[in-house]
Amino acid sequence: MVADIVVVHGLWADGSSWSEVIPLLHAAGHRVHAVQLPLTSVEEDVACTRQTVDRLPGPVVLAGWSYGGAVLTDAAHGAPNVSALVYVAAFAPEKGECGNDILARFPSGVGEAVQLDEQGRMWLDPARYRQVFAADLHASRAAMLASVQKPAAPACFSTPSGEPAWRTIPSWYLVAENDEALPPAAQRWMAERMGASLTSVAASHAVPLSRPERVADVIAAAAAAGC
Repeated sequence: MVADIVVVHGLWADGSSWSEVIPLLHAAGHRVHAVQLPLTSVEEDVACTRQTVDRLPGPVVLAGWSYGGAVLTDAAHGAPNVSALVYVAAFAPEKGECGNDILARFPSGVGEAVQLDEQGRMWLDPARYRQVFAADLHASRAAMLASVQKPAAPACFSTPSGEPAWRTIPSWYLVAENDEALPPAAQRWMAERMGASLTSVAASHAVPLSRPERVADVIAAAAAAGC
């Protein structure tokens, strides 16, 4: 059965993060909608995502990568047309928890790679982008991603989450086992806490680009289960 699949990107990226996954989902007959987050605040990112969800009849599968998982955790709450959630190397906060809380519990190298500009926005140091984010991509491709990254407001990491949608909506989680940005131990801890259907792949944080087939397979499985 055909599903509407909404994909949500993370920090220091945009909707093109899903460019390798989307054609695979199209080939499986699904409709895909890539949200372009402003990355100005959690509230605005959630509102942007919910606007996309609300205009679809359903069933809707929401898939989030990295910070996109925190966004969909709030955005899907109370959305009757959402049938499944998919977390791809993603944050899956509990109520009152923020990204900084999770990274404090499971430290990673991403903090040392963050740079603040004079407007207070966060960037990922281009010289460390591949090491932290995309170690299994070709150096030239990782450099391109670093060049087109979107800056993010610090509030994206520090705003407490609301009531988590994963408490009432079936969830899937894909762990990236070679992730240097969000430690695999953190990913498994969140997946187990929410009771998600768990799979893993040997990949960096940029798993939607380095292992798109595995990502598409997990999303398609969630769509099949939720239809």
